[in-house]
Amino acid sequence: MIHQTWTEAPTIRTIKCVHTDAAKFVVDHVLTVGKEYELKNETDEFYFIIDNSGKIGGFYKTYFQG
Repeated sequence: MIHQTWTEAPTIRTIKCVHTDAAKFVVDHVLTVGKEYELKNETDEFYFIIDNSGKIGGFYKTYFQG
């Protein structure tokens, strides 16, 4: 249950959001273009960050430059 402690986990690095143009999902409510986010965990396809809502969210890596 590692996902329950991600907010307290040390930050791996910061990554910058480069776009919010999503085909299926609405991400412009929780991501801001140009803002840097704290990366808490990552997989092959997703970055897990603390988004604008203050909660952990998983987003495709294509939204970021890292």
